[in-house]
Amino acid sequence: MKHEAFFRQHPVFTTKEFEIYLLSLGITSKKTEESLLNYYKKSGRLISIKRGLYAVAPFGVKKEKFIPDPFLITAKISKDSVISHHTALEFYGYAYSTWQTFFYTSSFPKLYRFKNFVFKGVKTPEVLYKQNMEDFEVTVKDRAGINIRVTSIERTLVDVLNKPEISGGWEEIWRSLESVEFYNVDKIIEYVRLLNNATLAAKVGFFLEQRKEQFMIDEKYLDTLCKLKPKQPHYMDKNKNRPGKLILKWNLIVPIEIIERGWAEVI
Repeated sequence: MKHEAFFRQHPVFTTKEFEIYLLSLGITSKKTEESLLNYYKKSGRLISIKRGLYAVAPFGVKKEKFIPDPFLITAKISKDSVISHHTALEFYGYAYSTWQTFFYTSSFPKLYRFKNFVFKGVKTPEVLYKQNMEDFEVTVKDRAGINIRVTSIERTLVDVLNKPEISGGWEEIWRSLESVEFYNVDKIIEYVRLLNNATLAAKVGFFLEQRKEQFMIDEKYLDTLCKLKPKQPHYMDKNKNRPGKLILKWNLIVPIEIIERGWAEVI
């Protein structure tokens, strides 16, 4: 029972965190660390998620039936992981639907599977590293007493519009983003400028213009984004065979399903 305080405070933890904890007790032996982890794994108290990452199973629950918090796993799946994209929307409670796939942004993105969950890494945009801004609008949130890193709702908006293919498609994106109560548009524009992507600027501007009354978007913000739009028409969707309409203001060919909100009457 000596290590139960650590387990209570760390429902999901890395071997590095366990090593630091043992050092605080004066235990420096790597062999002792490995022996303890193996002992608790065999007893069913610990579940190995991947190499170097463990979840603590509650007493009396068979490890086969225990499902660790996937958000905690996502936050600790790599040393610099940030919960992002659709998973950030789920974390904030704005996602239109819930998934078994969890996305994180990292400098070393990988794909992991655990039980019925998939944890999919997304490479942090290189342009952010070049400006030392990879942590722009990355917030620290409490989850079960653990600090985890999550993209802000403003960065998340831009990220999902930038990568709709991993964000559930346009209906999922629109329904999710429309459910947010408030956006700091200054932060959105600052992030768009950092990414320096004209098509993305047009996507963001088009979305905000569509909901300008709901979010009380000042025209000056739309003007700023409009100046960042592409010089020639660009497709909003990578699938260029999908029916679309050119929105001249944004030089953006927008899928008809978005313009007509083809999902609006679906209950």
